[in-house]
Amino acid sequence: MERIIIEKNLGGIEGLISITPHLYGDRRGSFIETYNKRDLENAGIFVDFVQDNQSTSVNGVLRGLHFQIKYPQSKLVRILKGEVFDVAVDIRPGSATFGKWHGEILTDSNRKQMLIPRGFAHGFLVLSEYATFCYKCDDFYHPEDEGGLSWNDPDIGIEWPDVVIEHNERLGSDEYVLKSGVPLLLSAKDKNWPSFKEYLVENNIDLEGRK
Repeated sequence: MERIIIEKNLGGIEGLISITPHLYGDRRGSFIETYNKRDLENAGIFVDFVQDNQSTSVNGVLRGLHFQIKYPQSKLVRILKGEVFDVAVDIRPGSATFGKWHGEILTDSNRKQMLIPRGFAHGFLVLSEYATFCYKCDDFYHPEDEGGLSWNDPDIGIEWPDVVIEHNERLGSDEYVLKSGVPLLLSAKDKNWPSFKEYLVENNIDLEGRK
């Protein structure tokens, strides 16, 4: 019996990994070993985590795309309750997949986790009524070191599930909503991250990821 199922290089992006732990259960309930350092190292995955974070969000919340600039973090993300579409964007200078994104549906029932290496922007969209999201980090959070990219930048081209543009007659403007009609909910900061092109210019990086 496999203790964990590992899929490496998701979407053809080197270092992006999914990890699914085995579920042990009987009529009393169930048990999952959500993290085992030895199992990961046996699979060739060496990350030293130093911080655990947890957030709760309602349906339609979109968080991202986030990264730390001088203190990049690897993240091991998973869902305790609910369903999210989790996205990682490769912003590693010199990477063969620079600017490419990959997304995975993470739920409490599929138990899938995503290991996102350092050098990625990260975000997620809540698809369920409510979601509890948690993740391990291999460096500490530095609030002064936050960076981000626009969640809907066309040059990145993330295909967020269930997101559509709807005209608001009352406001006389278009707005993003889920197909169910639930409005997309973003923080003020997440509404104003720079575009991918602006990020490249600011960091003297060309479209191929070369400095």
